[in-house]
Amino acid sequence: MTKKNKTFAPLNPEQTVSEAFEAILRHNFNYLQEWELAARSWDNIEGVHQTRVSFRRMRSALSAFRSAVPRKTSKTWSEELRYLANQLGMARDLDVFIDEGLGAVQGKLPLRGEESITAIAHRHRELAYQGVNAMLDSDRYAQFKTTFPAWLDGKEWEQADLKMKHRKTLSSNIVPFSRKLLDGLERRVLEAGSHVDKESAQAMHQLRIECKKLRYAAEFFIPVLIGLDEFISHMKRLQDLLGIMNDVSVMQNLLEMMLENEDNHEVENEDNHEVFEYAGGLVGWRTRQYYEILDTFDDRWEELINAKHPWWRKHTAIA
Repeated sequence: MTKKNKTFAPLNPEQTVSEAFEAILRHNFNYLQEWELAARSWDNIEGVHQTRVSFRRMRSALSAFRSAVPRKTSKTWSEELRYLANQLGMARDLDVFIDEGLGAVQGKLPLRGEESITAIAHRHRELAYQGVNAMLDSDRYAQFKTTFPAWLDGKEWEQADLKMKHRKTLSSNIVPFSRKLLDGLERRVLEAGSHVDKESAQAMHQLRIECKKLRYAAEFFIPVLIGLDEFISHMKRLQDLLGIMNDVSVMQNLLEMMLENEDNHEVENEDNHEVFEYAGGLVGWRTRQYYEILDTFDDRWEELINAKHPWWRKHTAIA
């Protein structure tokens, strides 16, 4: 599957907001189903990743279109999508830890304990994928796959008890709506990132969240606004930095969880010290990488704010 098919819903500048809303959600629902089988196994770790991204994109769309489809109308689906995405979280975190954490450091740390940590991680991933399969086989997920597309087929948000301003927005053209939305999301990125305390994990995490919201929305509207793909490319370097920061936090939490749950399971007493020491080495390695790249934050931030913002221009709709 090409990147274009993954990212772009079939929007066009003649659509109404309601039509575009339906197209984005349906595109990502269909994409979800294409990855569902692969998500059952870590033979291809993109399976869980892309399935989880599909849930998150749909939830992001519900949030982005809130001025047209209010929260009370979409709340049930937003909560369901969050629940389903969360069921894949542990498997995804362990995939990243094993592939990018352990894999990147393998043989490089002058510490013992690598083999034990690797065995522990694989054992926990097996358990996590049992949970993934249980979710995919559940009645709750089966009901979602039946009722959510039915909601889309009937455009049932149009039948909800909406205020006049919501109905007016739903029937309006998607291009001015997308411009206004992207402008608002960018303002939130600027508020979170301007003069951000780079030593504050909370502040940097909030910036990461706001950047992700803008990134998802920008990807939704690539088919109707010229230049959004270029703008997104300027976001990537900043998001990569913020992603490494998140990886450090996730890695530390994973190691604490796994080692606490082990409670000496299949780990000899004399090996405990080596396992914990190696775990600390892993976190230290990734933390060092983060602080090295953190020195480039200002350059990455300047690249983003100096990038051309397609939604500012008057004639950017794709004919």
